[in-house]
Amino acid sequence: MTPSTRVEKSRGRAVEKETKAPRLHDSTTPPLLEDRAVTIQDVAARSGVSISTVSRVVTGAVAVEPETAERVREAIAALGYRPNLLARSFRRRVTHTIGLLVPDNSNPFFAELARTIEDAGFADGYSVVLCNSDLSAVKQETYIDVLLANRVDGLILVSSGLIPTVGRHDAVARILDAGAPCVVVDRDLGETPFDQVLVDNDQGGYLAGEHLIALGHRRIACLVGPSDLTPSAGRIAGFQRALADAGLAVAAEGLVRGNGRPDGGSAAALQLLERGVVGAGDVTAIFAFNDQMATGAIGALQRAGCRVPQDVSVIGFDDIPQSAAIFPALTTIAQPIAEMGSIGVRLLLDRIARRDAPHQRVRLSTRLVVRESTGPPGESGRKWQDGP
Repeated sequence: MTPSTRVEKSRGRAVEKETKAPRLHDSTTPPLLEDRAVTIQDVAARSGVSISTVSRVVTGAVAVEPETAERVREAIAALGYRPNLLARSFRRRVTHTIGLLVPDNSNPFFAELARTIEDAGFADGYSVVLCNSDLSAVKQETYIDVLLANRVDGLILVSSGLIPTVGRHDAVARILDAGAPCVVVDRDLGETPFDQVLVDNDQGGYLAGEHLIALGHRRIACLVGPSDLTPSAGRIAGFQRALADAGLAVAAEGLVRGNGRPDGGSAAALQLLERGVVGAGDVTAIFAFNDQMATGAIGALQRAGCRVPQDVSVIGFDDIPQSAAIFPALTTIAQPIAEMGSIGVRLLLDRIARRDAPHQRVRLSTRLVVRESTGPPGESGRKWQDGP
């Protein structure tokens, strides 16, 4: 028991009370020793309170009188005290870390989303451990095991690339079996008992199709993602629905699959050129399932002598920062990246605090951002639409 603490017996209970110990001023505080770290005992001595009171102020677990708390914080600042968070985590079985798994951190969309998650976690006192699966089943499985073994307090899976089953191992089941709080961002897992932050990809695809149709395009090609999982499937479904509502369909031989990266968009555009559906007055517009493939397609079209948007209009999806920097600036469907990150962290921290709360599914809207890469069909396109 420290000198400033006394225990009173009251009907069989021990009640700790903080005595009015005199505040120790700089003139009476022993000078810090250069050869040792500042301890919680030093802070208690300087501020004239018990060690347990300092601990309460540091952890915030129990309310402390404002005047006392301010005195402790002043002592912490003056002494440069840094709590031993690692030791505390072992005692309390918390680490104040969040595991974040993304499918491709070279994609600016995922990089920006990871940054917003890191910022939101840091603001609430959590460090974020970033892992990149690179769309590899082996890396995904390994990283999930590593994060769980290191006792992160929860996981956020930015899982447009999440692979549900790896051989006989189910990545989702691994997390459920471990009982770890988990939030899935940008991947619809249906009734799986995870909190989910979703984007209305169907609505975004519909906006893209609606925009091109309103400009007068009737023959439109589509560059799809590397898999039929969400979000690619939702975007393409919404796009095709917009065309169907206008009595149209994706142009014959106009559906090409890519890897979701600029080189995949370039390769897909080259396929369309080789098939003769682009540049010969047939297809006058292209919808790419993400901005990376859209920018790659624009580069390939320009190198082949096609003008964007005079000969071919191109629209993407995501609204990554580079979309406004290229020439022509890319028309795209914007996702609410900042909201996705901040809501994902909020749901995870709520789940950590209340493991038995009902799971939530938050669905966010997209919006059309019109720039320079789309316009009415050029002369070759009008020739097809007007007939012979």
